[in-house]
Amino acid sequence: MAEQRLSQCSDSASIDARVLMEHVTGYSHADIIRKNDQALSESQQSLFDELVAMRETGAPIAYITGQREFWSMNFLVTPDTLIPRPETEILVEQALLRIPKDAEVTIADLGTGSGAIALAIAYERPHARVIATDASRLALETARVNEERLGIGNVELRLGRWFGALGQDRCDVVVSNPPYVREDDPHLSQGDVRYEPMTALVSGDDGLDAIREIITDASNHLKPGGWLLLEHGFDQGEAVLGLMQSAGFVNVETVGDLAGQDRVTLGQWVAS
Repeated sequence: MAEQRLSQCSDSASIDARVLMEHVTGYSHADIIRKNDQALSESQQSLFDELVAMRETGAPIAYITGQREFWSMNFLVTPDTLIPRPETEILVEQALLRIPKDAEVTIADLGTGSGAIALAIAYERPHARVIATDASRLALETARVNEERLGIGNVELRLGRWFGALGQDRCDVVVSNPPYVREDDPHLSQGDVRYEPMTALVSGDDGLDAIREIITDASNHLKPGGWLLLEHGFDQGEAVLGLMQSAGFVNVETVGDLAGQDRVTLGQWVAS
């Protein structure tokens, strides 16, 4: 019955129903299969029906359950943060390729939101100093909760817009998943993004305002030989690559996601 209801609002009705059932019961997927004939308690059924009704309105599963998995870790998410997405793991992977495992380097994650990118990198590189910035105090509070829940101690959370929170710090690696959606993009009225913070999604007429700002200011905050890595839209790879080359970055390349679409552009800063 729940799947039939959810099929009216979701292309993944069976998955949605399972995730909500796991959330209500505390069971794993395997537990639910094994206990398939076990009835829910009255309170569980009431909560499940309430959550299904929320999903029917279009509310994202991640906001309904308050959590989303990223980099095999479970993150708290709220309507004050973007929902971490699997394709963003490409950004983490590419950053890790440029960070020696035991190096005591400084890394910045600009616009950290839930902290997913910064905490994933900090977990994999425990000797690194990771600075996670965000202009939203509420987003930083969510990141702080995730930092404490995951027990990751090498992240500094700072309030401020992009590089503005770094002060005099210079970094070996800077990563960011900034807003990159065009103001008139029709997808803004579809799916989960309707519920996500617009300030974390939209960036000017062509979606590149934040990316331009970050690229322009990056040279003031990167060490010689440092790397800048930016996530962007599937159709923005060529434009971002051009912006980085024009700003003086070398070894610039665009990396695709698992679907073969442009997802991350990166470059190395060599001081003139």
